[in-house]
Amino acid sequence: MPRPGARRGKDNKKDDKRNPNRGLFRRKKFCRFTAEKIVQIDYKDIGVLKDFVNENGKIIPARITGTKAKYQRQLDVAIKRARFLALLHYTDLHPNR
Repeated sequence: MPRPGARRGKDNKKDDKRNPNRGLFRRKKFCRFTAEKIVQIDYKDIGVLKDFVNENGKIIPARITGTKAKYQRQLDVAIKRARFLALLHYTDLHPNR
């Protein structure tokens, strides 16, 4: 006798259609700055800052990168300072005029 509320074969196929990412492995997010034991993010470290800016020039949010809130605030200030001092582009996509 099946359990009450148990799913049958047909229902499982419907679940696969509804959620196509069901079987994919998702890597756990971690804070890069905590792992490397970085205390302060420097605006002159352009190599690190470029990893947190997309091709449109937007700062990638912490929910995507996994950065802790403390370091995300430092990162935000460092990127804005680097942009102001022309160490970092506001955007990488420049249309030809």
